[in-house]
Amino acid sequence: MIQELAGAAAAALTLYAFYPYLRGILRGTIRPHVFSWVIWGATTLVVFFAALQAGGGLGAWVIGLSATLTPAIAALAWRHRADVTITRLDGLFLAGAASSLPLWWLTSSPLAAVVVLTVVDLLGFGPTLRKAWEQPWSEPIGFYALFILRNLLVLAALAEYSPATWLFPASIAAACALLVALIAARRRVIAPSPVA
Repeated sequence: MIQELAGAAAAALTLYAFYPYLRGILRGTIRPHVFSWVIWGATTLVVFFAALQAGGGLGAWVIGLSATLTPAIAALAWRHRADVTITRLDGLFLAGAASSLPLWWLTSSPLAAVVVLTVVDLLGFGPTLRKAWEQPWSEPIGFYALFILRNLLVLAALAEYSPATWLFPASIAAACALLVALIAARRRVIAPSPVA
């Protein structure tokens, strides 16, 4: 019963968090780094399948919901020309994400895929952390705070606890907490400016 409630709450929180983020991109008030979202979309989809195979249950399905919404943010960021600065390092991050598929296939281990994807997903925070340092008002602090809570609920909704099921949501919660702290600290230093 607890798992079902946590799963439903995590799914609702996912939708609740994504809606204003998507609306903010359309209005030009939120300018996500497109490559972070491309990486996150690719990694989240594969982690969903790996967590499902490892018995993640409802917690895995919430990751799957994010996997369907994340590419929409990447597409809107690209279409609305948010932050489209793509570096050579960003290309390496994407190659790392793509490398997880053959690794999973070769090892037949969801854990191998989840470990690689978690590392790549965390590296995907790199462009967003850089942008948040320079432009802390271009990212909504509440969005990432909701994703801390959402990932904690995903952990509570897992049907089975193994590194293949808990590593990704726990790591993303920690990364979101770091991003929230960075944005809050930088906003104390840098005054808001209108988004171009």
